[in-house]
Amino acid sequence: MTPAGSDAIPAPPFLRLISGNATDEELAAIVAVFSTRSRGRAVPPPTLSLWARRSRQVRPSQRPGYGSWRASTMPR
Repeated sequence: MTPAGSDAIPAPPFLRLISGNATDEELAAIVAVFSTRSRGRAVPPPTLSLWARRSRQVRPSQRPGYGSWRASTMPR
């Protein structure tokens, strides 16, 4: 908080009407559009790779056979 007697510089206005005679409804519509655009787009959550999935930690036991050791490291 700033003291009442400080030399604080006032912030510039968020929106300034330069020309024309806009109604309150038109100004509200413009402010709504700008505030919606300034929020940005929703970023989708990152997808996990097959190596990072928790289902890889709980998997059936290894079956004996030719090449089974190689198949044990492959993602499913």
